[in-house]
This record gives sequence, C-alpha cells and structure tokens, in this order.
Amino acid sequence: MQAVANLMTGGSSGPKYLTGDKSSIDAFIDKFDVFLFDCDGVLWSGDHLFERVPETIQMLRDKGKQLVFVTNNSTKSRADYKKKFDSMGISANEEEVFGSSYSAAVYIARILKLEPPKNKVYVLGESGVEQELQAENVPYCGGTDPLLRREMLPEDFRHVADGSLLDDDVAIVLTGLDYHPSYLKYALGMAYLRRGAKFLATNIDSTLPSAGSLFPGAGSTSAPLIKATGQEPLALGKPSQAMMDAIEGKFQFDRKKACMIGDRLNTDIQFGIEGGLGGTLCVLTGVSKKEEFLEKGAQVVPSAYVDELGDLLG
Repeated sequence: MQAVANLMTGGSSGPKYLTGDKSSIDAFIDKFDVFLFDCDGVLWSGDHLFERVPETIQMLRDKGKQLVFVTNNSTKSRADYKKKFDSMGISANEEEVFGSSYSAAVYIARILKLEPPKNKVYVLGESGVEQELQAENVPYCGGTDPLLRREMLPEDFRHVADGSLLDDDVAIVLTGLDYHPSYLKYALGMAYLRRGAKFLATNIDSTLPSAGSLFPGAGSTSAPLIKATGQEPLALGKPSQAMMDAIEGKFQFDRKKACMIGDRLNTDIQFGIEGGLGGTLCVLTGVSKKEEFLEKGAQVVPSAYVDELGDLLG
C-alpha cells in the first residue's frame, strides 16, 4: 500500500516550489530530456496567451529538449492546433501535437481494427474528432451533422425505437466535447449502446478552462449516456495509460527522463505519475490550486510547481 501511495505522490517528499529560484529551476530542467505539455491552462486560457510562454518554449528547444504537446481538448485536430500555435507565436509543428481526438482515432484504427463495413463511429463531438478519424480512414456519422442540431420530434422517438433512424454499420459511440448537444444526439447514442456498440470517450474532463474561467468539459458530453445506460466509456485522453503508451510508441523516449507539465492534478499530473515519468510540474494558471496538493493527505502531488510556465525562464 505504501508503494501505491508513493506512486500517486511522485515520492515521499513534498513538491518543490520553483518560482524565483533560478538554480533549482536550472537543476530541474537539466534532469529531463523530454517535456510533455498540456495546453489549455498551461500555455493559454482560450485565446489569452500567458506571459513569456513562447520564450519559455524556445528556451527549452535551445537546450535541446524534445517537446510533445499532449492535450485533452478534442474539439481541435493536430492541424487546428498547429494553426493556434502559429497565431500565438509559439514554435511547434503538427507532429509534436498528441491530442485526445488523435489518440481515439489511432486506438480505433490500429488497436480495435474492426472489419468494415461494421466499423463506423457515431460521434458526439466537434470537427477535431472528425478530422482525426478521417486521417485514419475511419468512417463516422453524427458529429457536426447540422441535421442533428434540432429539437426531438414525436416521430423521432418512433424512428429511433424501430431503428429506421439508426445506421446499422455503427459499432462505436465516441464522445468528446460537443458545443451543440441535443436530446436527439443523446437518444441516438443511447440506442447504439443498447445495440452493443463499444463506448469510447476522447476524455472525461469535468471542466474546460477558457477566458480565465471554467466551463463544462468533455465529461459533460458523456455524462448523460453514462447515466442513461449505466455504462462507463473507455477514456483515451489523460490520465489513460493507453494514451501514454501510444505517445511513448510514437516519440520513443525514456520515461525516467521525461517530465509532464500541466495545470490539472487528476488528469495531467496523475497521467505523469501513473506513467512512471521522471517528474511532474504543476502550473497554477489553470484548474488546480496549490492548496489541493499541499494539504495533508493529498492524493495526487506533483514533483514541483510554479506560479506560471514563464517562471521557468528564471
């Protein structure tokens, strides 16, 4: 039991506060060859870029560090993220981005390997999910289809019940953050799950940090289906170790020489600790507050923390 406790705290000693401590910052950075970054709440909040982020990213590149951007935000594809990095003035390329939509698409295409035509995915989510499924040649329906963004009509109940509104080739229900939820979408998702479709989620984050505040996260999209069916989805974003395995497989690095940087304890920091990474760094510009991991008996504790990412510049 003690070993498990130490695993979730990243060791027995408390987290080190690095802000303003140049020698400790340099020593911390020197320990790692690879840095995995969360994006929302770490690099930016919505369209607001945090101070000195581009300079911090460039500093790590100048030191020869390998960078991977690991995001649970399923609404954007890797190509979308590349555009956002460019607009924010952050140096990054598309291949360095590993999002939950991409993780789900890779899992469906390369792990499940369902035989066509019974391999279609019913999507509750945005275009980021659709783009990554397309890139892996996985057929899908639902998603951003405007015909599903309407009220549920009396005849819809009959047509869902008799199956005439359903696609017989759907074998998977995949939920991500959906900005346009509707009762009709949920009714179709529930019907597919009752037929035996596999239940997957890009991620199940409870909240989404944006514009300096918190909004419903992707977990709010899957929640109605969980309640309605009694089933839990396999989540393919942080802290799922299926995602960590896929990242390691793609980028080929020594986990003990890698550090996860994030703002949320129960996704980012837990992801790094459970993945056996050499370190975790919590930044306080997003969801989690320092009181959550400094209090006695805290379940998930990072190796170190800073007020904001730019503090790594010293």
